[in-house]
Amino acid sequence: MTDWDYSTDFLVVGSGAGIVGALRARALGKDVLVVEKSDQFGGSTCMSGGVMWLPNNPLMQREGVSDSIEDALRYFDTVVGDAGPASSPARRLAFVNAGIEMVTFLESEGLPFQRCEGYSDYYSGVRGCEGGSARGRSIEAKVFDKKRLGPWQSRVRLGFSDGITIYTGEAAPLSLMRTRIGLTTVARVGLRTALGRIRGQSLVANGAALIARLLDVLLRRDVPVWLESALADLVVEDGQVVGAVIHKGGRDVRVRARDGVLLAAGGFARDKEMREQYSGGRPTSARWTSANPGDTGETIRIAMAHGAATDMLDEAWWMPSWIRPDGTPVMCLSERSKPGSIIVDTAGHRYFNEAVAYQEAGQQMYARERESGGAVPSWLIVDSRHRRHYPFDTAPPGRTPKEWITSGAMKRGDSLEDLADQCGIPVAGLVKTIDRFNRLAVVGVDEDFHRGEGDHERFYGDITHKPNPCLGPVSKAPFYAVALYPGDIGTSGGVLCDESGRVLNAEGEPIIGLYATGNCTASVMGRRYLGAGASIAASAVFGYVAANHASLAPGVS
Repeated sequence: MTDWDYSTDFLVVGSGAGIVGALRARALGKDVLVVEKSDQFGGSTCMSGGVMWLPNNPLMQREGVSDSIEDALRYFDTVVGDAGPASSPARRLAFVNAGIEMVTFLESEGLPFQRCEGYSDYYSGVRGCEGGSARGRSIEAKVFDKKRLGPWQSRVRLGFSDGITIYTGEAAPLSLMRTRIGLTTVARVGLRTALGRIRGQSLVANGAALIARLLDVLLRRDVPVWLESALADLVVEDGQVVGAVIHKGGRDVRVRARDGVLLAAGGFARDKEMREQYSGGRPTSARWTSANPGDTGETIRIAMAHGAATDMLDEAWWMPSWIRPDGTPVMCLSERSKPGSIIVDTAGHRYFNEAVAYQEAGQQMYARERESGGAVPSWLIVDSRHRRHYPFDTAPPGRTPKEWITSGAMKRGDSLEDLADQCGIPVAGLVKTIDRFNRLAVVGVDEDFHRGEGDHERFYGDITHKPNPCLGPVSKAPFYAVALYPGDIGTSGGVLCDESGRVLNAEGEPIIGLYATGNCTASVMGRRYLGAGASIAASAVFGYVAANHASLAPGVS
């Protein structure tokens, strides 16, 4: 028998959205321990928008937003289709039902949420896709004052909008800075931020708000959290996972987990070897990812060493990104959905709907690369109207940092021919492509790829632009272009789990005592991103589900 250094009921490895499982287990009366390998709490969730896609959630019900479990499952069926055991009917149903319960539970623990009104499901209104919600199923945590965390406030990983308290649901209207809705949003965000500073608060929003609020409740419930404590191995006795070895303070600590171990420690977006091993020969690089620095895959490798089955290791939450002069990858979302933008391959050919959901956009880039080459990187081209009216990365409308141009990270051409020469694109091919694109844009109907038909595409478009908020000619010089790579915000393949969050072996049987959630698992979303916050929601929900199962089932030791 193992000599234990520490004992608990439920051990949670990782500090992203999966810590909902820690909170749930504690609320059920269990002893819980959370371990995080880095010196910062929050994982990739903390760096994200912090939105959760949860069908028929209590906020929708209270506000009278039409939805149902049946609609959600039909949406899964028509968008995701058959995606194997990771997205089985049982797991889909568990996700939808438990998501409703989870929000009620989190609200009872003091976490306030708000709906992201109008943040449409990513395939709502798209041809052949049924059951989507145009008004959106996503929610986000309300802003939080990190000073309430006391000494822990400096240990929460920085969010993407730290210093500016902007809700994720405000990002799209904020990109319309020269419109009434944009100016109103700017004023609201500015006032919220200024009032927080005047009051001496350290307000955070987005993923940082979600994580900080969860941590606040964990600390109030006296749940111990160990930072700089990495999973080194699992402890197995008589075929059951009964604990883990945690490397902490320069030594190995053997932690007994009477009810089970929950792996919630992310994927392998930052691991060069794993990316190359599972890429299927596609061009890939950890330099293109926006995942947190600790997303290095050891949790998946350890689970595999103990017999865990895996699936979709070739998949990720793709996010087409450009590379700043300093080498930082930055996701392009609003930029490619606004009028006056187009994406072409190195031959100058357009090959997909630029405004499509970001995971599918990355998949389209790889599909083109596999079929004919020249798509990694592709080129995102915008005209001067686009640059004058909309932000690009952090650059406000009408202002393009000189360094972007002088470094060559962004090309600027006085004509399409000039721009094509700088990008190495055949001039005739680019001119022909944009000539056809412009003819379609004027009419507002994308006969080639249906850009602007989906509700989510229009959400990120320009509602003041007619007739199609996503489609406008690329015709006003000067023209700008950046190389576009299939970046990501994390991998989405990993260990296979059942509807209770239990890790499965190669025979499809549960490994007793071992649970997993988040990006270390093969996602219930399959190979599609269904709506804003789908990955965070799945991580939180199956953390909640795992805690319920582990806490109510007989102990493993």
